[in-house]
Amino acid sequence: MIILASASPRRQELLKLIAENFIVIPSDIDEGVPNNIETEKSPEYLAVKKAKHIYENGHRNDVVIGCDTGVFIDGKMLGKPKNKEDAKQMLTELSGRKHKVITGCCICGNSKVNSFSQVTEVEFYELTEEEIESYIATGEPMDKAGSYGIQGKGSLLVKGIVGDYFNVVGLPVARLNKELNG
Repeated sequence: MIILASASPRRQELLKLIAENFIVIPSDIDEGVPNNIETEKSPEYLAVKKAKHIYENGHRNDVVIGCDTGVFIDGKMLGKPKNKEDAKQMLTELSGRKHKVITGCCICGNSKVNSFSQVTEVEFYELTEEEIESYIATGEPMDKAGSYGIQGKGSLLVKGIVGDYFNVVGLPVARLNKELNG
């Protein structure tokens, strides 16, 4: 059985492109990252931690997939916003600039741990304060890393991407499929 260690509805929808039958068991781990982990490696670190937690707690005969996505700019990670002001600050910082979206994935199964990071570069249009306020008013940014969802109204902020679109949504489908079947 394949287990997705994530409560994300977006990841669940994307995993259906790879596997018809899977179950969801969200990993309720502490998402703290030690200081010695390179910032851009933190999504992969957390993906491994999530997948191992489920795998080692009663699912050693299954294949467990853990994921974590982060938005990175100027050497720092932008997580999910704490409030509307935090979302505004993040979107202002991303306005008119390029940033990286990194999704870490981990597959635990058959006594093996395989992990990788997928990177996509995203460029935002220059945003007015009114555009930022209007987007925040939709509520969409509040549960997303970097305060935007490329699959929703956040797509209107994006000038272009280089890399895997699905990676920005939260699951690098093609790469994960290759790793699962490789």
